[in-house]
Amino acid sequence: MKNIIPIESITQKILLIRGKKVMLDSDLAKLYGVETKVLLQSVKRNIERFPNDFMFQLNQREFNFLRSQIVTSNGRGGRRYKPYVFTEQGVAMLSSALKSKRAIEINILIMRAFVKLREIISSNKKMSERIDKLEKKYDEQFLIVFEVIKQLMKPIKSKDERRIGFIKNKIDL
Repeated sequence: MKNIIPIESITQKILLIRGKKVMLDSDLAKLYGVETKVLLQSVKRNIERFPNDFMFQLNQREFNFLRSQIVTSNGRGGRRYKPYVFTEQGVAMLSSALKSKRAIEINILIMRAFVKLREIISSNKKMSERIDKLEKKYDEQFLIVFEVIKQLMKPIKSKDERRIGFIKNKIDL
């Protein structure tokens, strides 16, 4: 199964909605090899396993935004209802609602994808922190350089200035 569906293709299906990383019911159904309708029927038969922090239905604004981002039909043949989305915990709970061997294998891959996504986010935070530290360090160093340059650019105020170069004398004819 690992060779059939790369984790990277699963991570691309993880969306950020309401501040939570979620997956669409239709994407999960494709991964599990079932129709979306079948997936949701299994969920509804086990609804006590899916509290609001495991699964929720998109509101109209979220649905419209999603529709504009992912080209979907809004006429005939498209979704006629707002999709459900599943958090990481909701996806884990799906393995108990869908009891096929494929569902278990897919759930393992999805859990690995969520972990990989967390690792990527964590490494980006670390990299961002390093860049911030470097910017502060070099900003301080360049601040000193700019101060020195400003000092060098100030005009000399001593009366004993000596001119450097040639002085053009007036020649009377």
